[in-house]
Amino acid sequence: MTKRHGYALLAAIVAVIVVISAAIYIGVAADEGGGQSNLAGGRAPRGSAAPASTGTWVGAWSASPAGAEPGTETAGMAGHSVRNVVHTGAGGTSARITLSNLYGQQPLTVTHATIAVAETPNSATAKAGTMTRLAFGGGSTSVVIPSGQQVLSDAVGVDIPPDADVLVTTFSPAPSGPVTYHPHARQISYLADGDLSDEVSGVSYTVQTPYWRYLTAVDVLSDEAEGTVVALGDSLTDGDASTVGANHRWTDYLSDRLRAAAGTDGVPRYSVVNQGIGGNRILASSLGRPADNPSALSRFSRDVLERPNVKAVVIDLGINDILRNPNEVDPTTITDGLRALVAQAHAHGLRVVGATLMPFQGHGGYTDQREAVREAINTEIRSGKVFDAVVDFDKAVRDPYNPRRFQSEYDSGDHLHPGDKGYERMAQVFDLTSLKGAVAAAL
Repeated sequence: MTKRHGYALLAAIVAVIVVISAAIYIGVAADEGGGQSNLAGGRAPRGSAAPASTGTWVGAWSASPAGAEPGTETAGMAGHSVRNVVHTGAGGTSARITLSNLYGQQPLTVTHATIAVAETPNSATAKAGTMTRLAFGGGSTSVVIPSGQQVLSDAVGVDIPPDADVLVTTFSPAPSGPVTYHPHARQISYLADGDLSDEVSGVSYTVQTPYWRYLTAVDVLSDEAEGTVVALGDSLTDGDASTVGANHRWTDYLSDRLRAAAGTDGVPRYSVVNQGIGGNRILASSLGRPADNPSALSRFSRDVLERPNVKAVVIDLGINDILRNPNEVDPTTITDGLRALVAQAHAHGLRVVGATLMPFQGHGGYTDQREAVREAINTEIRSGKVFDAVVDFDKAVRDPYNPRRFQSEYDSGDHLHPGDKGYERMAQVFDLTSLKGAVAAAL
């Protein structure tokens, strides 16, 4: 296939994606929750079990379903209580969750699900008075999630603080096939035998796990935040190499900055949710049906548009498209893919902030040819012809004496991922006001 034909094919694919995405969005735009579905074929009832309260639904936490957990093909989590520990970027007076069976090969039955505030960070113990049972579909305390689908719970009245750990526990009594999970949580969660979803003490949760299972989102009804920012990326957004349990991803630092400055000097009142997947690429998915590690283009509708009241998206992608291509990749292919993501966002009125690609000299995948591709992509990004606004992560963390590699204090040691200081530096250089503003008509 010639380069010209390859570009034509990409353009055709992008056009189809944008048209389909727009059609989906039009069908769900009336829902203030941002387009999540309650069950496989339907919308959540508009007035279902939501408590009488005021505020705006925003994302407090999220994680993209990334694949089928190895070793769970037969039994799944049958007979176990799964207590996911997640950290909130926004607080509210009510909450709801999304559970996913995207990678399950048979229906997933959840007979008991709860939400609670953790007594202390990284703990399986719930704070007294916060353990709350969840319901689905207008009051049922159990739900069956078809294979390949997700479910949105009813809203429940519970005070969720910002910048706090929250416990979401599910119990599944029967085998359900492969477990849908997010492997690089950088957070310890817990397992217990039997249905102990409402156990407050957490003493039975003796098994620790580095994964998030089934749970893909926690939303809150907030009287502070007015919208959601989605960070779409790879392991650099997922927080690989950051300290486990410390919430030191760049998105955590950004969330803290936004919350502290909200409403001052043009800074919007937005929450931040993280939709990073380690190894993620713009154009290509991994193997499987559905594909493990789905491409950013294929997951954009689910992972960005279905977040509640999303206002802006930050895109930090492209390095894996360079590293995982066995041949030298054309930088135009990657920038065209980034523009395709921007087109999907603009079709729904979302502002897009894009990140330059950070250095990786010293990493095993480094070559001079790949470095040239990275530099060409960054030049195009900095030109203002790809995104509505740019955050220059590359400039923020590179060694001023050798811009092909990380400055040592920001390097985790693998020369590809930042350490905690590097992630903090990324958030520090972010212009918070760039998240708000009119969407460009065309780029």
